Amino acid sequence: MSVSNARQDQQPVYVLHTYPFRETSLVVELFSRRFGRVAAIAKGARRPRAAMRGMLQSFQPLVATWSGKAELRSLHGVEWRGGLHVLHGQALICGFYLNELMLRLLPREDAHETLFEHYEAALRALAQNDPQSVVLRRFEKRLLQELGYALPLAHEADSDAAVEPDRLYCYVAERGPVRQEGAESGVQLLGKTLLDMGLDDYSDPITLQQSKQLMRTLVSHYLGEKPLHTRQLLIDLQQL
Repeated sequence: MSVSNARQDQQPVYVLHTYPFRETSLVVELFSRRFGRVAAIAKGARRPRAAMRGMLQSFQPLVATWSGKAELRSLHGVEWRGGLHVLHGQALICGFYLNELMLRLLPREDAHETLFEHYEAALRALAQNDPQSVVLRRFEKRLLQELGYALPLAHEADSDAAVEPDRLYCYVAERGPVRQEGAESGVQLLGKTLLDMGLDDYSDPITLQQSKQLMRTLVSHYLGEKPLHTRQLLIDLQQL
């Protein structure tokens, strides 16, 4: 879905990232409910008394108004829309990980309204101190699914036979689970882990550990050679 050239008023958004543009302005990467990822110039936003200066913060629910035909739209204003997500410590790093992941994988101007809801739910869970590993696994899985990367979890890749909980599998990117004895590569895990992931059930410590390794491998596969800065930081902190 392409972003319309017409003016867009009061669109629900989150700020994914900002960076300086010329002397006093910012480029703002927005994630909007209706239009996906949109880049816009906030003119004069770096000036000390600029109206938008304190508003363009990550993780805060905003509504934004923009217009323009170029790749960089013109951002005319932002307002709070209520329901602050206050992230601290490692939850804050997890939030920045989600943002960096979307900046790297989401194409601009491609709407993902369901993903917007999942992102909002993930921020709310992080702010409420829900288990961070569970929040990240759920969001990673949904992000890849939204982008059209199939994640077969209930059936074997080659035979379409049902995954068996007690059997060992190797999960191969872009194929799915293959019985260990017939696999040459992939992430080794139990069938139960795959079935638990399909149900979003991470209560089993083995499932949580194996799903972490699987999603790390799959995300890296789709990202390519350039690693995520926030992921490495989380790995260093033994949180991802």
